[in-house]
Amino acid sequence: MHFFCENTNLMTLLAFIFVAYLIGSIPFAMISSWIFRLPDPRSYGSKNPGATNVLRSGKKIAALLTLAGDAGKGWLTITLTQSYAPAWNLGNEAVAATALAVFLGHVFPVFLGFRGGKGVATAVGVLLGLNTLLGLLAIITWLAVAYITRYSSLAAIIAAILSPVYTYYIVFGQSLYTLSVLLMALMLVWRHQANITNLLAGRESRIGQKKTPPQ
Repeated sequence: MHFFCENTNLMTLLAFIFVAYLIGSIPFAMISSWIFRLPDPRSYGSKNPGATNVLRSGKKIAALLTLAGDAGKGWLTITLTQSYAPAWNLGNEAVAATALAVFLGHVFPVFLGFRGGKGVATAVGVLLGLNTLLGLLAIITWLAVAYITRYSSLAAIIAAILSPVYTYYIVFGQSLYTLSVLLMALMLVWRHQANITNLLAGRESRIGQKKTPPQ
């Protein structure tokens, strides 16, 4: 019976992870571009299917919809896991696992051939779901760096680096949460390799700098 319960819990946890990954795979950049009849965001600018690149199309409402959708799926996944996992005898391990799964779903979405965005907005949504103060600190960090430098990528990198530190002190005692956020931060920085190269070379686009997409 003990063996059966353990296997049932494992299968349930894997089901939560799978659903979280599918939610993360929903490509809101593509959806908003389709709604507003914009070019494929993978065809212009940074070629990244994310809110910052959609903004380069000149359609702010499309970028806002992308941002809300990408952040919302992170927040929703955590909220649903926190609400329903206890009923299946799952605890913080499920929250930490689905946090990472929804993020990876955005970065490697099954619906886009596993080539997705960088995960900034989704990571923020996850942080807000884990702890509101944690998410707000990440947002404030991004806003402060972006305001000073006008570089969205640099703001995202610095916010990512600091997020595991924030998590450790704010959600004290939840080492699984800290580990999950640390893994997301490492992946997020890795996804910004090209941006880091451009920043060092002085070629990185600043916020508000429009790159006209092809017609």
